[in-house]
Amino acid sequence: MSNDKKLKAVAFGEVLWDIFDNEKKIGGAPLNVALRMKALGVDSNMISCVGNDADGEAIIKEVNKLGLETNTILKSDNFPTGLVNVTLDESKSATYEIIYPSAWDKIILNEETRELVVSSDVLIYGSLVCRDEVSREALEELLNHTHTYKVFDVNLRKPHYDYEILQHLMQSANFIKFNDEELMEISAALDSPYNTLEENMNFICSLTNATAICVTRGKDGALLLWDKHLYENEGYTIKVEDTVGAGDSFLGALVTSLLNGKEPQAALNFACATGALVAGSAGGNPEISIFDIENLINKN
Repeated sequence: MSNDKKLKAVAFGEVLWDIFDNEKKIGGAPLNVALRMKALGVDSNMISCVGNDADGEAIIKEVNKLGLETNTILKSDNFPTGLVNVTLDESKSATYEIIYPSAWDKIILNEETRELVVSSDVLIYGSLVCRDEVSREALEELLNHTHTYKVFDVNLRKPHYDYEILQHLMQSANFIKFNDEELMEISAALDSPYNTLEENMNFICSLTNATAICVTRGKDGALLLWDKHLYENEGYTIKVEDTVGAGDSFLGALVTSLLNGKEPQAALNFACATGALVAGSAGGNPEISIFDIENLINKN
């Protein structure tokens, strides 16, 4: 990507309320990625759908407040705004009950959303939005008819995925992000003979057109396969508040850094520190400064 113009990104998929006990926080993996990229100076946009209800109005208001345009977050009269019940275990890792159907399951493209993707440098999409045929067909149209750099954020949430669809989504991507469990599960489903993360990253590359793959490993950092070279970060020590959105902010920081020309190891370090700081804060979109990120990197 050119360094002489501002990077322009668009995320496609779910916007919703994460419900923790009695508290609601705005969420949805693609929105979290877009918000982190926005915080890092990228011209970010979101394509989604909310219900024509109080929860939808509140999301539009919150997204506006966080600095994203909302004219491509559509409204549905027939389906409610998305809600997810989040449960944290003793290690603060999250499990999710994702209400179906929700408005974001029913995203329909219009001229404005199509033009937005064509004019963007990066399209970020995940697997969860493909649980419903309506949103899946809209995403497939975008993947098939645009030459934008495509970033696929694998986000396995049982029972909302299917290996055949996952394979198609991987085939469309230039860049794929997994966590370690997702990589091993999908590789096994595709009959991989390999047992290590690195071998399976190369296995996925051999089956797809992706030229970059990253794998997050929780507190143990991440691996990045970029231009046929493997880079590793072993993680940063942080007191975990909750893991919600940590991988999303990691991805937003990594894609922003790499496409703005940062050296891959430095980009991976920056992304891992960003993800760690999100895990050390409540909710998926805490405010984090560049100073805080660099300070954590330098402390380790």
